[in-house]
Amino acid sequence: MVTVNLAQAKAHLSELLDKVEAGEDVVITRRGRAVAHISPASRPKKPLRLRELAEFRATMPRLRRPSAELLREARDEGL
Repeated sequence: MVTVNLAQAKAHLSELLDKVEAGEDVVITRRGRAVAHISPASRPKKPLRLRELAEFRATMPRLRRPSAELLREARDEGL
């Protein structure tokens, strides 16, 4: 984690953003107190691999009753 004061942040914003992009967190202080925390934006999720998911699902055992019925039963029993 990098900590810089406000004047340094203004002067070197581009460099700080490069560090944030690389995964590092940056804290900006004013008069010695932290006032901002810059962290990398979350990356977009990868698309699901549907074929692999379907293959995995095919290996799972079938339920004897519908899942909605099982959920209602669990809810009513307080599980």
